[in-house]
Amino acid sequence: MSLQVEKLEKNMAKLTIEVSAEELEKAIQGAYLKSKNKISIPGFRKGKAPRKMIEQMYGREIFYEDAANDLIPDAYEKALEECQEEIVSSPKVDVVQLEAGKPFIFTAEVALKPEVTLGKYKGVEVPKSDLEVTQEEVEAEINREREKNSRTVEVTDRAVQDGDIATIDYEGFVDGVAFEGGKGEDYALTIGSNTFIPGFEEALVGAQIGQETEVHVTFPKEYHAEELAGKAAVFKCTVKALQEKLLPELDEDFVGDISEESDTVEEYREEIRKKLSDRKAAEAKTVKEEDVIEAIIKDAQMDIPEAMVETQQRQMAQDYAQRMQAQGVSMEQYTQYTGVTSQMLVEQMKPQALSRIQSRLVLEAVVAAEGITASQEEFEEEAKTMGEAYQMEADKVKELLGDNGKKQVMEDICIRKAVEFVVENAVEVESAK
Repeated sequence: MSLQVEKLEKNMAKLTIEVSAEELEKAIQGAYLKSKNKISIPGFRKGKAPRKMIEQMYGREIFYEDAANDLIPDAYEKALEECQEEIVSSPKVDVVQLEAGKPFIFTAEVALKPEVTLGKYKGVEVPKSDLEVTQEEVEAEINREREKNSRTVEVTDRAVQDGDIATIDYEGFVDGVAFEGGKGEDYALTIGSNTFIPGFEEALVGAQIGQETEVHVTFPKEYHAEELAGKAAVFKCTVKALQEKLLPELDEDFVGDISEESDTVEEYREEIRKKLSDRKAAEAKTVKEEDVIEAIIKDAQMDIPEAMVETQQRQMAQDYAQRMQAQGVSMEQYTQYTGVTSQMLVEQMKPQALSRIQSRLVLEAVVAAEGITASQEEFEEEAKTMGEAYQMEADKVKELLGDNGKKQVMEDICIRKAVEFVVENAVEVESAK
């Protein structure tokens, strides 16, 4: 096998890969042996016709495509090992010469890893996060906990109030005509949940159990059903049953049931305040990292080839599909539920794919600029952590990783260190009020 590399514009390259005529002949013979049992030739039993006889009847090229498909992956892999450039995309393959007795030649157009020119990456200014926890936030969190521990009771002696769960029958009309999808029975609607179109739930407040109530609303102009968008409608509703939520009293009994750390209401408030403070700090850390990296990207220069982005898009879409599959949802089912096809999913991934590539490239540049390295001890610790996550011994993890996997893990450790470095060196400034 021989390789020639031609640099193209925009960080693209064309690899011209040549496989010897002898290797091509072996591949053609292999394709014949795999296919001969499927080919019928008059006067011969299936699988017994000589290759030359088949080629005479169907043409010399009959086995070329299978031979090429057999040769290309291995030849391309060897070319990658020989190539000095760092290739960052799937290849676009084009066959140049495919003829028995001659070398097999094909090209692979690929993206090359772009060079990054860093701008400012130390002392980057980012907005300062507000970490203060207000009393209103504490009380809101406590009320959420009370909501989670609430119980419902049947109501028979009053009208509908905000927050009630009303079981209703309803039918909608536009210009006096019932419309498709506008009818429901025994629907449990929480008043104030904003489940129905604007104004519907508010109009049920005050409705009496067992009495028909007319609800007058207007569908939003951006409503998903175009034939209803922006139109006035009347819903005839009957409240068949009513329930209300009863929240537990905020007292020491409630605290004892809900918390393992607190005994009194005040201690519980402090526990909630600390939980909210920790949550805000974690969220602020993530936001700060994102802001710092985004600022470094904006001040850096790099020409990212489209093929690199497309490869990242496809990989992310495949990862997403695999996660869905693990949850028992196939891509076909996902398309049926959402209307999003595989190709649409790939397209949706483009902004995130570009951002991920830009982030990785600038952080790799920071690693190089600052001479950041990963030690063997850090790799051992990472292998141990991975082993705990996958419930296997660290030595088994290292065995499965191999040399290439270890290299990737070491690079990832360096990237994390680069994130820590740029964040530690960033400057937080007060946001303009």
